[in-house]
Amino acid sequence: MVAFGKKLKARQIQEWQAYYINYKLMKKKVKQYAHQIEVGTLERRHVLKDFSRMLDNQIEKIVLFLLEQQGLLASKLAKLREQHDTLEQQPEISQITELREGYRVVGYDLLKLLYFVEMNAIGLRKILKKFDKRFRYRFTDYYVKSRANHPYSQLQQVFKHVGLGAVVGAVSRNLHELQDCQGSYLSIYDPPALPLQVSPIHTCDHFSSDFSSKLLYDNKDMVMLFYLDHLQDPVVDSIKAAVDRLTHSTNFLNFMAQHALIMQEELPAPAEEQIDEERYHYVSLLLNLANTFLYMVNTYIIVPTADNYSMSLGAAATVCGIVIGAMAVAQVFSSVYFSAWSNRSYFRPLVFSSIVLFVGNAMYALAYDLNSLTMLLLGRLFCGFGSARAVNRRYISDCVPLKIRMQASAGFVSASALGMACGPALAGILQINFKIYKLTFNAMTLPGWVMAVAWLVYLIWLWFSFKEPSRDVEENNSPHASDSETAEKNTLEKGLKQPLLITSEEQQEDDEDAEADGSEEVSQESRRPATSIASAYRLLTPSVKVQLLIYFMLKYAMEILLSESSVVTTYYFSWSTSTVAVFLACLGLTVLPVNIVVGSYISNMFEDRQILLASEIMVCVGILLSFHVIIPYSVPQYVCSGLIMFVSAEVLEGVNLSLLSRVMSSRLSRGTYNGGLLSTEAGTIARVIADATITMAGFLGQSQLLNITLLPSLLICVISIAATCFTYNSLY
Repeated sequence: MVAFGKKLKARQIQEWQAYYINYKLMKKKVKQYAHQIEVGTLERRHVLKDFSRMLDNQIEKIVLFLLEQQGLLASKLAKLREQHDTLEQQPEISQITELREGYRVVGYDLLKLLYFVEMNAIGLRKILKKFDKRFRYRFTDYYVKSRANHPYSQLQQVFKHVGLGAVVGAVSRNLHELQDCQGSYLSIYDPPALPLQVSPIHTCDHFSSDFSSKLLYDNKDMVMLFYLDHLQDPVVDSIKAAVDRLTHSTNFLNFMAQHALIMQEELPAPAEEQIDEERYHYVSLLLNLANTFLYMVNTYIIVPTADNYSMSLGAAATVCGIVIGAMAVAQVFSSVYFSAWSNRSYFRPLVFSSIVLFVGNAMYALAYDLNSLTMLLLGRLFCGFGSARAVNRRYISDCVPLKIRMQASAGFVSASALGMACGPALAGILQINFKIYKLTFNAMTLPGWVMAVAWLVYLIWLWFSFKEPSRDVEENNSPHASDSETAEKNTLEKGLKQPLLITSEEQQEDDEDAEADGSEEVSQESRRPATSIASAYRLLTPSVKVQLLIYFMLKYAMEILLSESSVVTTYYFSWSTSTVAVFLACLGLTVLPVNIVVGSYISNMFEDRQILLASEIMVCVGILLSFHVIIPYSVPQYVCSGLIMFVSAEVLEGVNLSLLSRVMSSRLSRGTYNGGLLSTEAGTIARVIADATITMAGFLGQSQLLNITLLPSLLICVISIAATCFTYNSLY
């Protein structure tokens, strides 16, 4: 990983070098402040005042240069507008071509300016974070709030790129107008219409019919021009991509993407952007998301009927814990080999996953007619061995272009949430009973048969439609890289909000010192991915370990709630399978609305660590309210406490992974043993232990099941709250 200071220096436009943020100077100043405060020669309030003044000066330098360049672009556009107006009266093909080329030149100048703003915005964001980290002070909040909404704000020019939008609009509109010569009255401001057929009689708005007809039949260049009329000009595409990168994305998409722990590089190399485009295939992305959706449906479709299925095979109802958890047990191992397999291919792991899941679901369904609990458990184990979520995450990280990676990441989370809701809902619908030959189709076996058919259909679609991303591009771009580095070239190294720690605080200081001394690159060791689970664990800082503990806790609490819901509600309320299915589906449907509210509103009003701690406390409250203390145990108590626990856990998961994406070591953003794998393993192990707890607690009788299983949830929750309070100041 190359430090930002080196990237900034390498990608500066040389003639504009004096107008970029002086990131190196400001970083040295932060270290100098820290030393002066430590020895007592400077007070904190003086540091804040001096640093604020320095930032203001840097921003003013950037903004004044930005305004100067905007004025130059506006002047060029005004001259082109005069030519355009003249051309409307007396059109000539050579002048049209020349005018379009003039707008393209301005477009490329605009691109340079957009890149200039982008790099300075990232530099400002990074130096503010560095200051916050060094002094344990929320200076960023104060500085941005005090400057952003001020009537004379210069910060708005950088972060909101005020004024550039008008230039972008002028270039795009005029290029579009010069291209749109088919008699259409639409403009870039109108909604898109159906594509028009190109025909010899289409005429330009400003050209006479005779003139245009003559050009079409006599000038082959003009014929080609007409065929390209409705294609977007490349420079407009580039400008749009640059603006999208600059504005980046909405808070909701950021929140959802971090929920998936799919991190994003802030300043990609142009070569990497080109590689992304060459590797991207829309249908393959849809297949990847479909795999995510189907797997979550497969996980939860058996929950409402697992207790009845266990009893029909002669086991206790609480054996449903083992039946449900068998899938998670296998997933602990499958996550590792699928993560390793994705270093070489994406297509073959997805094919293998589909086949194994087809076989596993068929075995699950056949267990009823074979009267075999062993077959039932083996079927669920096979389903777990087909878990390709590591491949799903990796595909988005490696093969989706940066400009839509946030949307794809949000799609991953949405597919998971919808699958979680659809699974129980589908089980509630499958309340029929019939036989074909010796095969029984009822509420217990139909989930297996339906999912087997679904995976077979998916496999056929996958086989004919999936496009394996080319890896030759990576090899050609890095001929001297090792095999592991080549395979990981496109893996994301940094989150949307850059990690504040590299491997540890000492490692970060070493990297900063190396950069200050002018070294070419950081040590090879600091860039090498982890080679085992043990080495990955050693890279975790105390705050990251706490966040993985929180993730373990919330997954444990959610699994206890979901997996034992059928047994508990049948014992206390005599709920039918359909009622349980509706309850679980309603819980699943809360996921997306909750994420929208948190990502779009709550995260803007409070710090992530504040939301984290509040969510943990609410999970604890939900667990406490779930205990059977008051007699009789009522439906409102169970439903309300379950809803509080589930919704709070969902909020907690999103915020926790958002924080985790910032402080996770960059070495854990790539390779087989990456941060996504660690979080998946933590959550999967939590589910395994929770399901085993349900089965073991069943030996004490169903009357004790609820309280016995809630006790470990309460204990782990209290421990995680204490750990969060202990590391609160290190969470950002």
